[in-house]
Amino acid sequence: MTLKNKVAIVTGGARDIGRAVSIKLAQEGARVVINYFDNKAQAEDTLKEIESLGGTAMIVHGDMTKSSDVDAVVAETLKAYGDEINVLVNVAGGLVARKTIEEMDEDFFSFVMKLNMTSVFLMTKAAVPHMKSGASIVNFASQAGRDGGGPGASAYSTAKGAVMTFTRSMAKELGPKNIRVNALCPGMIATTFHDTFTKDQVRTNVANGTPLRREGEAVEVANLVACLASSATSFVTGTNIDINGGLAFS
Repeated sequence: MTLKNKVAIVTGGARDIGRAVSIKLAQEGARVVINYFDNKAQAEDTLKEIESLGGTAMIVHGDMTKSSDVDAVVAETLKAYGDEINVLVNVAGGLVARKTIEEMDEDFFSFVMKLNMTSVFLMTKAAVPHMKSGASIVNFASQAGRDGGGPGASAYSTAKGAVMTFTRSMAKELGPKNIRVNALCPGMIATTFHDTFTKDQVRTNVANGTPLRREGEAVEVANLVACLASSATSFVTGTNIDINGGLAFS
């Protein structure tokens, strides 16, 4: 197991890609902190799945846009698993709604930025003091951060673009401490995100537009996260890695 006895925090770790990441890291031997916000039942289901596979995990509630909640997640992690955090995966985020510039107001734009970018900043700031040489941070950006996103996704894509730049900046800042920082830019992954925000025909068209002629699966994203979290990628930092089935190249 590549992450045996490592301590990993996964924000938004209870459902979809976050759930897959939590399970995969636990399978690789990590002791996983599953952060959730609005659905305790999903977090408990993820925990049960990990425990059924012989893994170690715990669930911690928290709104990652609030510094007090972020600090509480870190405190609970240290209380349960010791004084060091080895892996941080910032999955928490979302589109919220599709709105054009005419439909958006300042409050909506600010909320989407807080949910997707400020959450990453707050969690990184809180975790880094407890990370030592060899630690790894994996952020979640999006293909939308590269291409501007689909209709009504300008706030979301802007926030994810900011995550990409923040990832590069943190890679430079934390590199001398041998803490690596990377991000993933998922394309069309089969999750409730697209169940909610993307029409079926659009999903079909996008899937058919990939060289692989399909959508991705959450577990495929989780596999890449586990690789970036491990020492197998010890010379990889500052990257924003596409995982989109070849739909778009960067």
